[in-house]
Order: sequence, then C-alpha cells, then structure tokens
Amino acid sequence: MSELAGDRPVSIALELDEAGVSVNLPRPPHQGDQVYGVPYRPVEFRDDDLPTALERSAEWLRRTQEWLGEPVDVIAIHLDYDDSEDSPYYDVKLLCNEEDLAGAPIALREVAHRSNGH
Repeated sequence: MSELAGDRPVSIALELDEAGVSVNLPRPPHQGDQVYGVPYRPVEFRDDDLPTALERSAEWLRRTQEWLGEPVDVIAIHLDYDDSEDSPYYDVKLLCNEEDLAGAPIALREVAHRSNGH
C-alpha cells in the first residue's frame, strides 16, 4: 500500500517488483540499460555511441509516458562517461519521479474512476 500526497490522503495498492517500481513499467530494452533505486529513480542508458543512448532513452520515455497516460516527471538528465576498458563510454541517466515509475498516477485514476461510480 502507498499513500500519496494530495488534499486528502488516499491509500492505494500498487503492484511493485523487487526494485519498487510497477511490474508493468516498460523496461529499457538494451542489456546495458536499467532502472535504479531511490532517490529519484535514475534510469540508465549506456552505449559507446551517445546518439544511440539518447535515442534509446527517448524511446523508453515515449513508451513509459504512453503506459502512464501522462508525461513522466523527469527531474534531471545526467550525462557521464566511463573510460574504463570494456565498458560502454557514455552513461545517460534520466532522474525520474519514483511515484510515476511505480504507476501511482494510473492507480489514482482507477480509484477516482471507481469512486465516481463507473
């Protein structure tokens, strides 16, 4: 159960995986990409080619916004590099709102829909 901020507290049940994000959250498709833990849930895209990493992050963001039904709250975008041997050079991280990645907006819409008698 999770309690979300608002005018009045609402308790909702969220189906989360071991990382604390929704089991239905679109996952980054590439083997080197991943969703991290809190705070701000960094979603990482690693590649030797920066445009490719950015394209994968944009595609993931589009799929996630479609799943969520609203824009994902991206707090920041962090770009770093890793020059160690046998490691992808570029590391793009989208720092995302953890409630969005848990699917809280979807659950809130479902609660509101049920409370309106639908």
